Amino acid sequence: MSYREVLIAAGHELALELSDALLELGALSVDVEDRLAGSEQEHALFGEPGMPPPDAAWADNLVRALFDDETAADAALLGLLASGVLPKLDGVRQRDVAEQDWVRLTQSQFQPVCIEQRLWIVPSWHDAPPDARDVIRLDPGLAFGTGTHPTTRLCLGWLVRHAPLSGRSVLDYGCGSGILALGAARLGASELAAVDIDEDAVRATRDNAAANDVALDHCCHVDELPAQRFDIVLANILASPLRVLAPLLAARAAPGGQLVLSGILERQAEELIEVYTPYASLEVWGRLEGWVCLAGPVRS
Repeated sequence: MSYREVLIAAGHELALELSDALLELGALSVDVEDRLAGSEQEHALFGEPGMPPPDAAWADNLVRALFDDETAADAALLGLLASGVLPKLDGVRQRDVAEQDWVRLTQSQFQPVCIEQRLWIVPSWHDAPPDARDVIRLDPGLAFGTGTHPTTRLCLGWLVRHAPLSGRSVLDYGCGSGILALGAARLGASELAAVDIDEDAVRATRDNAAANDVALDHCCHVDELPAQRFDIVLANILASPLRVLAPLLAARAAPGGQLVLSGILERQAEELIEVYTPYASLEVWGRLEGWVCLAGPVRS
């Protein structure tokens, strides 16, 4: 069995109108994504406390609508024309999409990952290798962080290389699935905090911590984190939010504490190092598949 997918390029306002109209015209699902995703023009949306409000959406969107068949898709497009929502069909594309077992497909994409020959990230449907020393059980959910992305592996690698972490406090800022906080816990950190602006991420982190018998001292929205400073501040986000978060992240690090930043492309490294110069002495700690991890002590 297959479905029919309709793809329409649209600006922000039209994308919102198309989404509502397509659902009313029988679409099984509609999603909107950055049409420039994966290119150098990709625009990340973000929002952080105390920072300027984020853009509402991308300027250049791709609307994807799924229908039962070609007949239903054609009828919906005619409905868009008749209603005036879409003035013409130039550039509109259709294609068949095969039905898939999405659960099995998702699971097949995530295999056990070993970090620095010590820390294992193991999906719940896999068995841990018999000789695995430190294991984190993880389910991919709505939050970023499965251990497979280069930026996550770089941050986890930094933690492993600086283990044991006994007696040290760790903040995972932008925790996603909580994988960095869990890694720090497995490596002996004595105090752990994980925060995010996304409630789904906070929920996923709590669930994963419980599944791994890890007690987090704080797991909450960033606005709810008590005022305190940490020996290690981890932030695996993206270059754009990291630029504006420089004073905030540095303020969360204890005197002599370490900042560990990733989500940064190699071509962005020097600019980020310069942005953080008033706050910390950062350098490129590691590189992997075009991404870098910056790390260094905060200035007293």
